[in-house]
Amino acid sequence: MLQPGQRVRVNLSGIQVGQVLFHAAVTDALGTILRQTSAKPSKYLVKLMFSFKGIDEVEVLEERIKT
Repeated sequence: MLQPGQRVRVNLSGIQVGQVLFHAAVTDALGTILRQTSAKPSKYLVKLMFSFKGIDEVEVLEERIKT
């Protein structure tokens, strides 16, 4: 289980957040776990280290997160 404040790498390839579609090159975005948003399926809200076209927080499945 991931913990709030934990630094991670997130695979954003193919994910759309609002108007922003992350392409295949975005496989290791650095971020920090803010909180778990769902248990089944396991999802987390991650604060990204860098903003991508104004997006700096994403909700992703645990399988897309590397520690």
